[in-house]
Amino acid sequence: MGAVRDEVARRLKRWRSTALPIGQAALAAGLSWLVATDVVGHAHPFFAPIAAVVCLGVSLGQRLRRVVELVVGVSVGVGVGDVLISLIGSGPWQIALVVALAMSTAVLLDGGAVIALQSGSSAVLVATLLPPSAGGGLDRMVDALVGGLVGLAVTALLPANPLTVAQRQAKVVLGELTEALRGVATAVSEHDAVQAAGVLARLRGSQEAVDEFASALKTGGEIATIAPIRWRRRHELGRYETAAVPVDYALRNARVLARRALAALRDGERMPDVLPDVLRQYADAVDVLRAELERGEEPKRARAAIRDAAACATAQHLGGEGFSTKVVLAQVRSVAVDLLQATGLKRGEAVESLPPLTRRSGNGA
Repeated sequence: MGAVRDEVARRLKRWRSTALPIGQAALAAGLSWLVATDVVGHAHPFFAPIAAVVCLGVSLGQRLRRVVELVVGVSVGVGVGDVLISLIGSGPWQIALVVALAMSTAVLLDGGAVIALQSGSSAVLVATLLPPSAGGGLDRMVDALVGGLVGLAVTALLPANPLTVAQRQAKVVLGELTEALRGVATAVSEHDAVQAAGVLARLRGSQEAVDEFASALKTGGEIATIAPIRWRRRHELGRYETAAVPVDYALRNARVLARRALAALRDGERMPDVLPDVLRQYADAVDVLRAELERGEEPKRARAAIRDAAACATAQHLGGEGFSTKVVLAQVRSVAVDLLQATGLKRGEAVESLPPLTRRSGNGA
């Protein structure tokens, strides 16, 4: 029973995450039919609700682009279908020819996958269920436009919270980074090459989370652009956009750090005693960064924590003779620069704010 409850809970959680776009798509489908029939005057505007559902679907993001692609795809498919079917009639080989030409036209127009697929499906409908008639092709193009515009209107009037979308994915990405830093720290302090290998394997699979974070930011930016009631969220969303690329770089550098730490452990190189503490301080700073971003604050505390941790990341404190250990030192420094950029500093500012790698002696020697 416990497994069943867990599965039901998992599916309900997944449904809750898509409940808003499902509701938006359902409302847009009904409204688009109403507008197309009562306002435009079309008797059976089935393309309007189809367009609304395709544009909204169960995902957020890139809806403006999807409206354009949908209308272009329908126009190409209906146009090619109307012309050819009126000349060569309807049948198996005619349908095959119409679909091939409609999709080829879409590809030659440098259209994306949505345009090509919509062109092909529209051509099929014209060639089978809806043979060309006076004005029929134009009516279907108008219906597609109505559905797309109504879908955008529903998105603007009933928008998701762009910060919620960004925060959910940022939490995953930043969580991957903190787990990696703490994992490497533990592996080094316990001289555990197996654990280091596990951290490296997990980091190699973290790119999907980074890609989803980038997609969430695009989604949030779109919502904040087309939904007036979400315009005030654009500034807070901008902090996540500032952090996105540096956090990606920090994960990449952490991956190199984990790989070289693993090599150092396998080769028996002596790792600096202070290294685990530095990495744990970085991980704590990332947690602070996540909390400050969620509160909509400038991440000043995270910036200070990163600088404090990096103060130990000098050659004097993290010295080492082995090749892999020296690479680890370089990556510790690189991660600090990435994290400081995630707090809003430019790269030059981040580098200059860190202590020098070496200290000069008092006599200048």
